Amino acid sequence: MSTDSEIIRRSLGRPEAFAELFDRHARAVNAFAAYRVGSDDAEDVLSETFLVAFRRRADFDLSRESAAPWLLGIASRLIRRHRAVEARQWRSFAAAVGENVASLGGLDDAMRRVDAEREVRALRERIAGLPAKDRETLLLYAWQGLSYEDIAEALGVPVGTVRSRLNRVRKRLDPGRRIQAFEKQQEGEVRGRV
Repeated sequence: MSTDSEIIRRSLGRPEAFAELFDRHARAVNAFAAYRVGSDDAEDVLSETFLVAFRRRADFDLSRESAAPWLLGIASRLIRRHRAVEARQWRSFAAAVGENVASLGGLDDAMRRVDAEREVRALRERIAGLPAKDRETLLLYAWQGLSYEDIAEALGVPVGTVRSRLNRVRKRLDPGRRIQAFEKQQEGEVRGRV
């Protein structure tokens, strides 16, 4: 099986070889774009990403085996143009979460679903409220499963910046977790002293 860098190298002489790179990564790029801007605009982002990648394939660092971070970086930059659509997607999802809860079963089940939907809505709103760079870093990490190093490459930032952004995201999305951890630590110290 060829590495992405081998495919890109071949495509420099035989442009049709680039189609293999599309076949290999289109699904991941499309999924990432769909999460960010919705399925309608994701197809445009997918097309634009591979068009830019094809035109700039000579600039790809052939020492890298995988083109996934490079492609996702291109997609991320293109997605910045679709911020208004992204915000509309977050709002529509948050509004749709609470529909038709009571008609889905017994009272206990309905109450559990309401609680779960309220938590999901709150999390979605907190994610939407993150600064764009932090949100983008989170989505590359959580939805695409990229390593810190791959995220750094995709976004063109140092790995330390990725770590800082994800740490900041964790603090903003779950501030109670730190309080709970502190309380558990304090509780353990008190028990240990008794």
